[in-house]
Amino acid sequence: MMRIDVISAVPDSLASPLNTSIIKRAQERKKVEIVVHNLRNYAYDKHKQIDDKPFGGGPGMLLKPEPFFECIEKLLSERKYDYIIFPSPGGKFYDQKTANKFSLAHNLMIIAGHYKGVDDRVREKFATDEISIGRYVLTGGEIAALVIIDSVVRLIPGVLNDSGSALNDSLMDGDIIEAPYYTRPAEYKNMKVPEVLLTGHEKKIKDWKEEQSRLLTEKWKKINNVE
Repeated sequence: MMRIDVISAVPDSLASPLNTSIIKRAQERKKVEIVVHNLRNYAYDKHKQIDDKPFGGGPGMLLKPEPFFECIEKLLSERKYDYIIFPSPGGKFYDQKTANKFSLAHNLMIIAGHYKGVDDRVREKFATDEISIGRYVLTGGEIAALVIIDSVVRLIPGVLNDSGSALNDSLMDGDIIEAPYYTRPAEYKNMKVPEVLLTGHEKKIKDWKEEQSRLLTEKWKKINNVE
């Protein structure tokens, strides 16, 4: 069973997504154990302070190093982690290949920043992988952590009811976008399902899907400036 530890200053923000749908079922089926650690539990001053003003000035508050070090060192004393993930604007862009890599791990740790960020000594000391989920700014690393968890957990064998579903997703086999899907009714509000999908002709359907995939992939590459 995979274990994922998440360290967060606002653990309540993770509660609902981690207890819903596929991620909830994965935990119930003992495919993954997800443990969220409240950073304040590792702040030992009387005010439970976890943030402070940055040296050198500037706006915002930084998460202090001590609570992170206390929590991470405790976890490292209990088990070995394959990857310690640090969501960061300066990290490598997250992609399916990286999700596949993480899905093969036994133990993952995700360090979720918040406020202005995290004292950089935490990243320097512990992070094995810095990950960016896009060119935009979030309030905290919790959302990035959820993106990583969702993309990884669904790849664990036995999590999805259809074992082949994840393998056929867009971007699973390189930079390839899937053909569009349709279901009943065959016509809705004067919008019809492509006729070829109703024929039952496997070769024609396969050729149609490959052509649609090629066209959508070319479109995706163009709008995202992917070579």
